[in-house]
Amino acid sequence: MSYARGEADVIAGFADGHSYSKNKMDEILRSGALDKLPPRQKEHHPHVKREDVELIVHELEIPKSQAEKALHEAGGDVSKALKALITPKEGFGTEKSSRK
Repeated sequence: MSYARGEADVIAGFADGHSYSKNKMDEILRSGALDKLPPRQKEHHPHVKREDVELIVHELEIPKSQAEKALHEAGGDVSKALKALITPKEGFGTEKSSRK
């Protein structure tokens, strides 16, 4: 459908008055704006030291992300992070004894 004044074909109109037009959608698709990913923000934990992360990664042979997460949850305390990482979690390889 073509309008004499060059108005865009409305794809959808909404109760609040906004609408999506075919021309605007085509223009955005041609520009490649939707192909670009937003920049990733680096996760920063101010109380997690790089040396502590490297220590845990080296000693426990775990991924850096896991070491950073453990340190963050432990408030930057290396000993708490190590203890949390080596303590078995409930229901994961541990059995509660029902005997007294």
